Amino acid sequence: MHTLEQLRAGALAGHPRVTIRDGLTEFPTELYQLADHLEILDLSGNALTSLPDDLPRLHKLRILFCSDNQFTELPPVLGQCQNLRMVGFKANQIRSVGAQSLPPLLRWLTLTDNQIAELPESIGHCVHLQKLMLAGNRLRALPASLAACQRLELLRIAANDLTTLPEWLLDMPRLAWLAFGGNPFCEELEAQALAQGSAALPGIDWSALQLHELLGEGASGVIHRATHLADGVAQATAVKLFKGAMTSDGLPRSEMAACLRAGRHAHLIPLRGRVSAHPQGSDGLVMDLMDAAFTNLAGPPSLDSCTRDIYAAERRFDLATALRMAAGMASAAHHLHREGVMHGDLYAHNTLTTAQGQATLGDFGAASLCATSDSALGEKLQRLEARAFGCLLEELLERVDAPAALHPVLVDLKTLQARCLGDSPAARPLFADIEAALLQAQSRLNH
Repeated sequence: MHTLEQLRAGALAGHPRVTIRDGLTEFPTELYQLADHLEILDLSGNALTSLPDDLPRLHKLRILFCSDNQFTELPPVLGQCQNLRMVGFKANQIRSVGAQSLPPLLRWLTLTDNQIAELPESIGHCVHLQKLMLAGNRLRALPASLAACQRLELLRIAANDLTTLPEWLLDMPRLAWLAFGGNPFCEELEAQALAQGSAALPGIDWSALQLHELLGEGASGVIHRATHLADGVAQATAVKLFKGAMTSDGLPRSEMAACLRAGRHAHLIPLRGRVSAHPQGSDGLVMDLMDAAFTNLAGPPSLDSCTRDIYAAERRFDLATALRMAAGMASAAHHLHREGVMHGDLYAHNTLTTAQGQATLGDFGAASLCATSDSALGEKLQRLEARAFGCLLEELLERVDAPAALHPVLVDLKTLQARCLGDSPAARPLFADIEAALLQAQSRLNH
């Protein structure tokens, strides 16, 4: 974090990355003194309403964050910034996105939690676009031109005013991570899931829970280690309390519905109950406490990797361990799709694993529901998520050390990976086929 005083004193000279949260109401023109070095500029958490027309003077600027300000339009000058690749304007008051506001090299655009009712058709010219975050707006439709963004991999359109899911969206060649919960066309399914799940899952009174240290925090909530006093017996649990606000993936209510709809499975964290009678009315879930041997398989994507997870440089696996993890995740995804749930964020950073390859899928913040009776839509969603699984399988296999004798199995797994990653969604396997192929590979290893 830097200050305006440091900037004006020349203390930031030569810095490639500058972050200023200093109650700014105007763009600091002193930033132009950093033009030959400045690549990442974060002016989030200020009170800005506009950017200057000469912003392109920052000719090396690649990444710009202006979240939590007071913009009412996406500044048109952004389209003139020739090297700008990542733009973040979350939680402003943006109602207008003009055709001229989109930089030519744009890869990652975050406009979460604004008031946008429509996007310009010119978004189809953003041929480098990989990640588009639009949850929590007022979109009634998506421009058909978005189909031309053939590199788009991650799309968040949850909590908008969409009355249908565009058919062409599920035919996009690289789309792998999609969240659409909390739209009008999802309301009935989510209400049913909440009602049925609440009836099946017991309420656990807040007074019976004692929270301990923080275990983790995501976009939608915080997880604490906790003690549940039930019939005089203290039980170790974990409690997730939802923040109750818009997240980058959508609404906590949609996540709760997906968790309840998902039910129990060997590779999902078991639910024990719902938090009831919370003093602030917060929603929450009481879950099994995961063994300390479980850790995240990888870290989330970086600003540069955009959509791909970051693994520790030394992370390596033997083939049996990697295969066990992949089979666990495929089994979890297969189960979810049978229940009408698309995870939407099938990633290594949402996968908890042990050194032996036991794997558990978590974080349903981007999950969406589909009617199990709509088999055509269900299969399309499966084939979309199969690409996400293909990315995970690719990352695992890249880190496998296998003796020559096991290379035939490795070749078969890479063939499966290629099928999952294919640019033709209709040609990708369903999760039943993926799971069967992985079980067959495990059988070959054991014999």
